[in-house]
Amino acid sequence: MSLKSTGSLRMLAALAAGYGMYLGTAPRTSWWFTIVGFGVLGLALHGRRIAAACGLAFLAGAGYYLPLLGWANTYVGNVPWLGLALMEAVLVMPAGALIAVISRRLPGWPAWAAAAWILGETLRARFPFGGFPWGGVAFSQADGPLLPAASLVGATGLAFLVPLAGFGLSELIRRGWQDRKTVTLKLFLTPLIAVLAAFGIGAAGILTVHDPVDDPQEVIAIVQGNVPRAGLDFNSQRRAVLDNHAAQTHKLAEAVRNGTSPPPKLVIWPENSSDIDPYTNPDASEVISEAARDIGVPILVGAVVGADEPKRNYNMGIVWDPVTGPGQTYTKRHPVPFGEYMPYRSFFRIFSDKVDLLKSEFLPGDRVGNMDLAGVNVGDVICFEVVYDDLVRDVVNGGAQVLVVQTNNATFGYTSETWQQLAMSRVRAVEHGREALVVSTSGVSAVIRPDGSVAASIGLFTPGYLTPSVPLSSATTPGTVIGGPIEWLLTLAAPVGLIGGWLISRKRTKPSQTMTTNHEEQAQ
Repeated sequence: MSLKSTGSLRMLAALAAGYGMYLGTAPRTSWWFTIVGFGVLGLALHGRRIAAACGLAFLAGAGYYLPLLGWANTYVGNVPWLGLALMEAVLVMPAGALIAVISRRLPGWPAWAAAAWILGETLRARFPFGGFPWGGVAFSQADGPLLPAASLVGATGLAFLVPLAGFGLSELIRRGWQDRKTVTLKLFLTPLIAVLAAFGIGAAGILTVHDPVDDPQEVIAIVQGNVPRAGLDFNSQRRAVLDNHAAQTHKLAEAVRNGTSPPPKLVIWPENSSDIDPYTNPDASEVISEAARDIGVPILVGAVVGADEPKRNYNMGIVWDPVTGPGQTYTKRHPVPFGEYMPYRSFFRIFSDKVDLLKSEFLPGDRVGNMDLAGVNVGDVICFEVVYDDLVRDVVNGGAQVLVVQTNNATFGYTSETWQQLAMSRVRAVEHGREALVVSTSGVSAVIRPDGSVAASIGLFTPGYLTPSVPLSSATTPGTVIGGPIEWLLTLAAPVGLIGGWLISRKRTKPSQTMTTNHEEQAQ
C-alpha cells in the first residue's frame, strides 16, 4: 500500500474516530461508541510525526465537535456554530501531538496517552474566554458501567478511564495484527491491563456511590412553566413565561390543599422564569409574591436583574419568601461567551453581524451558589455552569445538601443540547453523592438520584411540576475530595512522563557511547 493511500486511510480513521465518539453522547445511550472511537483514534495517531498527528487530531476533533454542537447551528446560524466547533477541534491538536509522541517513546503508552487527552480537556476547559468543556468525554458515560467511577475519582478520573480503555483496545488490535503469527499472552498483557483497569475502577466505584437511605428527606417541588415558542425569541413574551411558572405553582398549591400532592418544603423555578426584573417592576414582583404566598414556602426564582450599567444585567437566582419577599441571591459566575456576553464585539462583527443579536450582556457574580431555603442548603449552578468541575465542586464544599441546575433550554428547541446537559447533571450527581434537580423553562426538567438514575422528568415544551422526596445528603465522596488534584496530576503526567523518558534514554545512551569510545581506543 502506498504512503499516500495509508495517509488517506488514517485521515478517514481520524474522522471516523471523532464521529464514533459523538455517537456515544446523549441522547444516545451507546456509551461504548466513545471507547471504540478512542480505539480508532489510537490506531490513526500511533507512531505519527507531530505535524501529521496535529492534522489527524484536528480531523478527529472536527468529526466530534461539528455534530456534537449542532444545536448551536440550529438557532444562532452557521458562523457561530462552525467557529465554536472548529476552535474546539484546533484545541484537540496539542493532545493529538502528545499522544503520537508518547506512542513512539513510552512503554505502556495507552495510560500516558489517556493522560495526554486529559491535558487537552484541561486546556479546553479554560481557554479561551474561560473555556468551554462541553465535549468532556466523562459525560458520554452516563449510561455506561464506568459511571460509578465518578464517585471514586471524580469526573476527570472518569474521563481518563474512557481513552484508557480505548487506547488499550487499539494497542490490542495493533499488536494482534503486527504479530499475528506469533501470538502470546505476554504480547497482549500490557494493553489488556489498560482495558481491564478502566473497567475495574468503574466497578470499584460502585462501592463509593452514595446510598441516601439514611439521609433525612424533604419534598422539594420543581416547576416547568413552559414558553410560548422555541428559539432565540423565546422570551419575546416575557410576561407569558413568568405567568406560566406562576400558574403551575398555583396548580401545585391547589393540589396540596386537595391532598393530591405532598406539601413541599420549597419550590424551584428555572433560569429565566422571570426575564422581567422583579426588583424594578412591581407587577412582576407581585406575580411572584402571590405564587409564594399561595404555596406558602420559599421559591428559588431564576431572574434577569438589571445592573447599574446600561444594557448590563445579572443572571440571578433569588430566594423569594412568602412573607418577606426577595432575600438571598446567587449570580451566575460564568456567563457564556457569545451567548451571554460578546467578547471583542467589533472584531467578531467582521465575520458576522449576528454578534449584534446579543443586545445586552450579563455580568459575572463572585459568590458560590449556596443558599438557605427553609433550612435546606441548596447548591445552585445556572445552566452551562454544570459543565465546569470547579463550580459544581464549590457548592458541594460549601455544604450543599442537594444540587440544583436552573436552566433555560428553550433557545435550543428539540435539539440534543437538553439531553447532553441532562447527562452532565447525572454525572455530577454520582460524582458528589447528591440528588440533582434539573429545572428548565421548557424541559427537560428531571429528578436525578445520587446513582445517576433519572427518577422522574417532565418532557420538552410541556408545563408541569414534580414533587419528589429528596434526600438531603452531607456525605462526602472520594470524587469530591480528590477530583481536583486528579485533574492536575493527570494533566501534568504526559509531559512529565515524556521528559522522564527522555532523561532515562540519555543516561542509557551515554554509557554505551563511552564503551564504544574505549573499545576504539584499545583497538588503536
